[in-house]
Amino acid sequence: MKILALEVENYPVVWNEIEPALLQSEAKRVYELEQQNLIRQIYFRADTQSAVIEWEAESVKEVVVLLADFPLVKAGLIHFDVIPLMPYTGFSRLFGKFLYL
Repeated sequence: MKILALEVENYPVVWNEIEPALLQSEAKRVYELEQQNLIRQIYFRADTQSAVIEWEAESVKEVVVLLADFPLVKAGLIHFDVIPLMPYTGFSRLFGKFLYL
C-alpha cells in the first residue's frame, strides 16, 4: 500500500537551534527505513521546508507506528498527517468504463 506522510510542526520550530545530535538521529532513522524499502521517497516541501514521505507498507497503522518512533516526533516537535493512496482509475473514462472504488 502506498502512503504519504506530511510533516506538521507542533509549534513554530527554530531548526538551527535544535540539538544537531537529534537531527542526526532523525536522518539516521529515515535512512534505515529507506534501506528497508519502507520509505520509497522523501522530499522537503519548497514552501515550508517540512518533510513529505512516500511509504510502501502493509497498512496505515504500520506507518503510524513507525512514525511514532522518529526522534523529532518523540521530542514533541512534529507529527505527521498520514494519507493512504489508491490507484487512479480516471483513465477508464477514456475507454467507456467507469470504475469507482
